[in-house]
Amino acid sequence: IGSGSVVPGVEKALMSMKPGGVRQVIIPYGELSYPADDLEHTRVGPKPTTFSGQRALNFVLENPRVDRTLLFNIKLVRIDKANGKGGFIRG
Repeated sequence: IGSGSVVPGVEKALMSMKPGGVRQVIIPYGELSYPADDLEHTRVGPKPTTFSGQRALNFVLENPRVDRTLLFNIKLVRIDKANGKGGFIRG
């Protein structure tokens, strides 16, 4: 959280969640979605795990004729704290 490595809409939803919480997040296309200049999804995730999944996501994001709204189902399992050395202490 705060590093910009996940879709901004997902990060915003995670900020108010507690461990064990489950949430369905609907993200409209735009500033809270994937950035338009990151078609490989290397900067911002989650990244599809398969090539076909990535192609399907890119088709939706690049096609103005389809609804580009994203839907994520999120379950927050735990919150780890930074250890100050670039790693984490398991929460």
